[in-house]
Amino acid sequence: MIDTINIEEIVKILPHRYPILLVDRITSLELNKSVEGYKNITINEQVFLGHFPAKPIYPGVMIIEGMAQTGGILAYKSAFGEDSTNENKLVYFMSIDRAKFRSMVTPGDKLVYKLEVLKHKGKVWVLDGKAFVDDKLVAEAELKAMLGD
Repeated sequence: MIDTINIEEIVKILPHRYPILLVDRITSLELNKSVEGYKNITINEQVFLGHFPAKPIYPGVMIIEGMAQTGGILAYKSAFGEDSTNENKLVYFMSIDRAKFRSMVTPGDKLVYKLEVLKHKGKVWVLDGKAFVDDKLVAEAELKAMLGD
């Protein structure tokens, strides 16, 4: 069980950078089973310049991408080990199924991602992802990812 992965280690695992790095911290990770992480949503997010200037709402596609990045960290650490930060390996997002958006996410929210492994066979991972604000479910989806070079 890994308790915390900070942003310095996250950027060693994920290839994403500002403005598309959408997970700030991993708060728990159980290899091959589950992961929890979060992103603090601030008015300074670049996306709010256009979505929407008069009523800032964090886009659902960004919530899904944040879930995928969090799940990617779970797959990466599970496949390559707790201490790994191998820059030669990537996790590729393959599909989104059963996505539902239940509530708006706005500046000031702490968006918590919780993912559990549904299936894992070879390099392919299927994850059940949920996103919460203040323990309220705001989005969910089934995500599929693949490990690669």
